[in-house]
Amino acid sequence: MRLPVRWALAIGVSSVIVVQSIAGSVAAGQPAVSRIENPVASSSPVTDVVASVVSIRAPLPASAKAHPAACDRLSYLRYRSVDGPMRSADADRVLVAQPGIFEGAGAFESVARNTVAAAAARGQHIEFWALDRRSNCLEDHTGTRAALDAQNLDIASDYYFHGASVNGRRFAGYADGAATAWLGDVGLEQTLRDEYDVLRHEFPDQATRKRKVLCGGHSLGGFITGYFANWDFDGNRATTDDAGFNQCSGYFALDTVIKAGGPNPIRGVASPEIPPALAASLAAASGALTDVYPVLRLPAVINPETTNLLAIAGLAARLRPDGVNDLVSRLPRNANIDATLRVLLSKDPVMAATGSPSIRDLYATNEAVVGALLDDNSQPLGFLQASVGFIKRGPVQDKSFPVPNDVVAAAPALGGVFGPDRKAAPAVYGNPKVVYSWADYDEVTPNAYTDPSEEVTSISQLARSLCEPPLDFTEWYFPTAINTDLVQETAPAIAAHYLYRDGVRRNPVLTLQGGGGLDLGSSDNPTDVPVKLHGYNHIDVLTAAQRQNDGRPEQVSTRLAAFATR
Repeated sequence: MRLPVRWALAIGVSSVIVVQSIAGSVAAGQPAVSRIENPVASSSPVTDVVASVVSIRAPLPASAKAHPAACDRLSYLRYRSVDGPMRSADADRVLVAQPGIFEGAGAFESVARNTVAAAAARGQHIEFWALDRRSNCLEDHTGTRAALDAQNLDIASDYYFHGASVNGRRFAGYADGAATAWLGDVGLEQTLRDEYDVLRHEFPDQATRKRKVLCGGHSLGGFITGYFANWDFDGNRATTDDAGFNQCSGYFALDTVIKAGGPNPIRGVASPEIPPALAASLAAASGALTDVYPVLRLPAVINPETTNLLAIAGLAARLRPDGVNDLVSRLPRNANIDATLRVLLSKDPVMAATGSPSIRDLYATNEAVVGALLDDNSQPLGFLQASVGFIKRGPVQDKSFPVPNDVVAAAPALGGVFGPDRKAAPAVYGNPKVVYSWADYDEVTPNAYTDPSEEVTSISQLARSLCEPPLDFTEWYFPTAINTDLVQETAPAIAAHYLYRDGVRRNPVLTLQGGGGLDLGSSDNPTDVPVKLHGYNHIDVLTAAQRQNDGRPEQVSTRLAAFATR
């Protein structure tokens, strides 16, 4: 379904930067903190919700390694009703969401808008805040923003691939080495502190936070929220106003669980804690690892260049949905991109090993490229899958790389890694008369791979979300320390604040899981009864369309709105 392009500017928010100097500080001894809020232009079909990007000054500790001044700020996307209150303090509730791994605030674009709209339909004005990790300050979106403004993909490709300048600025390349060394110390403790500082800055009164705020997240964000619930920010049990569970009135989990620790799909068996006698030495070893590898990146598939590539793919589909090979024809030829294309898109092991036929020889529309990269019938990795329709206008065959469909069907455990859905791939390469295009989620007809009940996300809106929000969908620089810290509850720096084990049980929980999503275990709340959503994959809980194929409103946002307005 093609949706008209409508740019909705944030009504009532100044079109110029709004700077609010607030007396006091987040930490004792700091100067006054600046707050900047800018409206976000959007072509979303949900026009009764407006968005803005908020940035507050929250300097890293004095002990932090050298870092850009921009990294002494915290940012989030704020979504609210067009006719709702201007001040967050006057909203009925505020949902605050932690992103998953390799995920930015922009990933919440659809679910945030849909949830705020669903609550308004119930007569309540809520807000949705999508947090952006501090590490995203290193990203350079200049090319994408300029290309979107000018409606010209060449501006982005020339900027990122060919050294062209935009407004006098040239892309400096992807940060590495000394430029990312400071992220070795941005682990769980700093991430939790950042969320706490945002909440305290926006709601200085603890009782207001406790009454209005719902804390949650997607994927990894559920485990971060689990720690947040059990965290004591001053390390003193005698003072509980700063305890994490007293900052939230409830929790929400989007294809994840609210639980401190790491993922544990073995239900009923608790993950053992590291004995305190070993914790300090293991923490030191982890610190040495994150000093060498402060950013989690692989030689191909997952690294800053490839995560930015998704945004550019979305941009191509946003600007010219039916354009043919606009991105592929502009891609540079290097080992990272070539290997990534082979791993994600090869139809069989021979193609993956030899590169023949070449992915670059396929004729496909820009929307079909986005579909191939993220759809659950094509994308091989479960944590990157969404149900966005199906390929059309050309013959397809079973995709047998990296794992044949029959093998996944015979070993259900593999479905947690590769997704449970059958994979398909184009069968014809190098023929300009065969141009593959894409059937959107509401255009799919039943076939051997899918049917309308299995499709929930609009390809056009997914493409928009990949490139349009100023805080992007994909994260270039994910700090390794967050992952290593998750499983080190007894490490001295973590144990000093991880003082509670019942924080999750102290507030109600809503857990929404995709039927084809990831099994990450169960929460620490015995009253938590997960809701399984048919047709949803791991990404769909964030991106599903406002109106579904069965005629019902989207279920994640509907249930979140009901939870927030209960």
